[in-house]
Amino acid sequence: MTITGMLKGQVAIVTGAGQGLGEGLAKRLDAEGCFVAVADINGDAARNVAAGLKNGMGFAVDVTNEEQVAAMVDKVVETWGRLDLMVSNAAILIAKAVVEFPLEQWKRMIDVNLTGYFVCAKHAARVMIPNEKGSIIQINSKSGKKGSFKNSAYAASKFAGIGFTQSLALEMAEYGIRVNAICPGNLLNSSLWNDGPNSLFKQYARNQGVTEEVIRQKYLSQVPMKRSCEYDDIANVMVFLASDQAGYMTGQAINVTGGQEMR
Repeated sequence: MTITGMLKGQVAIVTGAGQGLGEGLAKRLDAEGCFVAVADINGDAARNVAAGLKNGMGFAVDVTNEEQVAAMVDKVVETWGRLDLMVSNAAILIAKAVVEFPLEQWKRMIDVNLTGYFVCAKHAARVMIPNEKGSIIQINSKSGKKGSFKNSAYAASKFAGIGFTQSLALEMAEYGIRVNAICPGNLLNSSLWNDGPNSLFKQYARNQGVTEEVIRQKYLSQVPMKRSCEYDDIANVMVFLASDQAGYMTGQAINVTGGQEMR
């Protein structure tokens, strides 16, 4: 990890930051000198991550609950004076064949992955507009660019997220607020893929009737650079997009996939 110092003094919120990728992004922003609000539906996890930061606050927030999101944004502005960066990372993934997909699970994924992004972006924009500056970044996915086998709800939510990113970028341009998305490849070494009974390796192995090792090799074989996407790969692009170095970039969905996705 190379610290750039480009974001020193920025005030940031990272959702879904009580564990995994979100935690990694929050820690990187802290290392870059940001004031970081750590938001997660698991409040204890959010507060634990925040306690390890130099300038952190932890919030128990369900991103689909507008009152909770609005209150968090207001508290951040009250405490630190403004909001410079919203990183919308909170998401869930349930992978099933369409004919086996319960409607309530489909709706829940759209609610968290898409509506949650909308709610967070809405309230970030609300406090950024008066300052005529800010950056909103969605952590999207390569599944926002290309369909995903037996993973339709996730892909649908991520395709829609890119559409919202582009539309919001048009709306916010006149206020100096930039809106972009990052589309990571497969985080094969992460807790999302490896930990617990609903890890992605286990879900995909069950869905496809093969072993977890076959799934790992399948996804590695699709990557020209022949390695997993890592937290730092995503954090590096996040820092760039949030910095003045990316001051002429908005409405973009940046692939971080080792060449797996190029559109």
